Amino acid sequence: MGGYDDTPALNDPPWLRRSLIGLVVLFLLVFLGLPLVLVFRQALAGGWDTFVAALTSEDARAAIRLTLIVAAIAVPLNVVFGVVAGWALSRFTFRGKSLLVTLIDLPFSVSPVVAGLLLVLLFGTQGWFAPLLATTGWKVVFAVPGIVLATLFVTFPFVARELIAFMQEQNTDPELAAFTLGAGGWATFWHVTLPSIRWSLLYGVLLCNARAMGEFGAVSVVSGHIRGLTNTMPLHVEVLYNEYDFTAAFAVSSLLALLGLVTLLAKTGIEHVQDRRRPRK
Repeated sequence: MGGYDDTPALNDPPWLRRSLIGLVVLFLLVFLGLPLVLVFRQALAGGWDTFVAALTSEDARAAIRLTLIVAAIAVPLNVVFGVVAGWALSRFTFRGKSLLVTLIDLPFSVSPVVAGLLLVLLFGTQGWFAPLLATTGWKVVFAVPGIVLATLFVTFPFVARELIAFMQEQNTDPELAAFTLGAGGWATFWHVTLPSIRWSLLYGVLLCNARAMGEFGAVSVVSGHIRGLTNTMPLHVEVLYNEYDFTAAFAVSSLLALLGLVTLLAKTGIEHVQDRRRPRK
């Protein structure tokens, strides 16, 4: 009444709002912007030829290839799990539903190093499944399967949590109408549900892929740090840094930083599209 806005933040003095906004911007510049600039600066400190040589060396190409392979396996599996989890938790009521949601959030609260140690406990040479692995000849720890399992563990909440939150708020009338008109479960999913969740699904995939390519802790425990075989890009950066090859380390790090920037831009674009498609009140 009388032009008064009951929103507390809007009634703060202008100097306070400007100070808080300036503080946030300063924090982001110092702790995010400046490190990114320094990464690319150090990556190119030795010149373009040195930068290219660091990225095209045999070990670097092997690390990049392994990182892409692991992401290509982990991300699609997370998509399947996320869609199934989103559908089950948003459309059905069952006993243990809250426990299932808690378990999905588990990788957010458990250190990745602990996850890697658990995989060693299960699949290592003295692990619980060691006799079975010995008879089949399969190797999990210190091999690609262990890296994939570690990456799966730390990344599976990203797609699931994004879809669960979105699908729980989603209007189910179109799906009910499709069922009423005789559409089966698969037809309803492909033609009604999937188109409605595609932007949230893509959002989750972007975050999942960025984490899969940048994961260090869990992968470090199970990889064995075998150069050219089980070193992903983050592990290769660590090896180069420990060998005081700083230019090469920053060159490979710049690829991971560039991945983060691309993910951020894509995330912003998806949010913009979602805002435009959201009904106005």
